[in-house]
Amino acid sequence: MRNRYLDTLRAAAIVRVVVYHHFGWAWLSLALPAMGVMFAVAGSLTAASLDRRPAGPVVLSRLRRLLPPLWLLGAVVVPAMITTGWTAQPARLVFWVLPLADPPGSAGAVDAWEPLWYIRAYLWFVLLTPLLYALWKRAGWALVALPIAGIVVLDKTGFTLPDAADSAMWDLVTYGACWIVGFAHRDGRLARLHPAIAFWGAVGLGAAALFWQAGHQGEDAWDLNDVSESQALWSLAFVLLVLRWQPDMTRFAAIRPLDRLVSLLNGRAVTIYLWHNIAIAAIWPVLEFTGHDDLGRLEGPVTLAMTFLLTGVAVVAFGWVEDLAAGRAPRLWPAYQPPRAQPDAGEPPRAQPDAREPPRAQPDAGEPPAGEPITERIIRDTPPVAPRPPQQGRRHLSADPVTERIVRDLPVAGRPPVQPRGHEGVPWAGNTAPQQGGAPLPLRFTGRDGAP
Repeated sequence: MRNRYLDTLRAAAIVRVVVYHHFGWAWLSLALPAMGVMFAVAGSLTAASLDRRPAGPVVLSRLRRLLPPLWLLGAVVVPAMITTGWTAQPARLVFWVLPLADPPGSAGAVDAWEPLWYIRAYLWFVLLTPLLYALWKRAGWALVALPIAGIVVLDKTGFTLPDAADSAMWDLVTYGACWIVGFAHRDGRLARLHPAIAFWGAVGLGAAALFWQAGHQGEDAWDLNDVSESQALWSLAFVLLVLRWQPDMTRFAAIRPLDRLVSLLNGRAVTIYLWHNIAIAAIWPVLEFTGHDDLGRLEGPVTLAMTFLLTGVAVVAFGWVEDLAAGRAPRLWPAYQPPRAQPDAGEPPRAQPDAREPPRAQPDAGEPPAGEPITERIIRDTPPVAPRPPQQGRRHLSADPVTERIVRDLPVAGRPPVQPRGHEGVPWAGNTAPQQGGAPLPLRFTGRDGAP
C-alpha cells in the first residue's frame, strides 16, 4: 500500500538532487538534505517489506529493481569509455555488475560514474537491513546512535580502510541513522515519540551540525556534502521532523498535475538519478551545436529547463527497464495510477486475523432494495441461532431469534407485565405478541427519531 507522503518526499529529494548538481548551490544542502531523506524513505519501505515477507525475497526484490538500470547504463557508458582510450581493469569491471564498491570509469566520463556512490551505498544498506531491522526490534532507539558514535570513533582514532571499503564505511555511518529512523517510522515508534523529545532532539542535532560545519568548512562554504559529520547530524535532525509529523495529503493529491509528477518521479527514480548528470554535461554541446550558446541573463533558467528536458529524453529512452525490473510491461512513459488510501505515518501494521477463527459477517455497505421494508431486510440478514432450552416460568415457542427475544421478555407470575418498547432492528413482522392470560399485547416499533 503506497504512502503518498513518502512518495512526495522522495520526489522532492530527487528534484533537489538534479537542481543541486546543475547549479551547485551550497544552501540547498541545508534547505533539503536530499540523500538523508532518500535513505530514510528507503529504510521505511524496506522495513515494510520485511514485515510482510522473509528477508531473502525482500533483498532479492530490491536488488532486482536496483541493478538492471545500472546494467543498462554500463552497457552504454563502459564501451564508450573504452573506445575513447580508457584502459579498464577487468577485475574491477565486476563492480558495474554488483556495485559493492564504486564502479570504475575514465576521467572524461566522470559525470556518468561519480553519482554511483549512492547506488553502492543503497546496495549495502539493503544487504544489511535484515540484520539491522532485527537489532532495531531489540535495541530500539539506541541503534540510531550507533552510526553517530561510529563517526566519533573514526574521527578520534583516524581509522581507515582501503579506498573502496573506506568510502562504503563512511557512507554507512553518515546515513545509517537516517535509514534506521525509517524503521522507527515504519513500526510506529517515531509516531509514538513525545513531540517535545522529537522537536528538541532535532533542534539539538541541527545546532551541533551547524557548530561543526562552522569550524570544518569544506571546499565550498556551508556545503554539508563536503563534511560527513555535519551531513550526518543535519540529515538525522531533518528526517526526525519530516517523518514525525505527516500532513494530510488529500488536498495535494487533488492537484492532478502535481500528483502525476510525483507518480512519474517515483516510477522512474533510479533512471532519473543515473542519467541526470549526463544530461547536465550534454547541455552546452547541444547549445553549441544549435548555435544558442550565448544566453545572457537567461542562462540559468534555460539550462535548467534543458536539464529536465534531456533527463526526460533519457527517461523515455531508458526508463522502461525499471518496468521490466518491477515485473511490469515496459512503457516509454510510466502510466499514472491514482494513489490508494494509506494509514497515517508511523502507524504499525494491522494484525492479521487468525486463520483458526471463523470469518466474521461483514456489514452490508449498500442500501436496501427499493420498496423492501427494513424489518424484512433485517429478517433476511439475521443469521440462524441454535434453540435455547426452555426455562422455568417462561414459554419456549420457537428457535427463531426474534421470538426468542420476545419470549425472554414475557412476564412471569408475580412480576408486572413488561411494557412495550421500541427496539431498533428487532426482526418481528407481526404487530402482536402473546401475553400471560392469552390477551394480545400491541407492539409498536420506533426508529432512532421516534417515527414508527
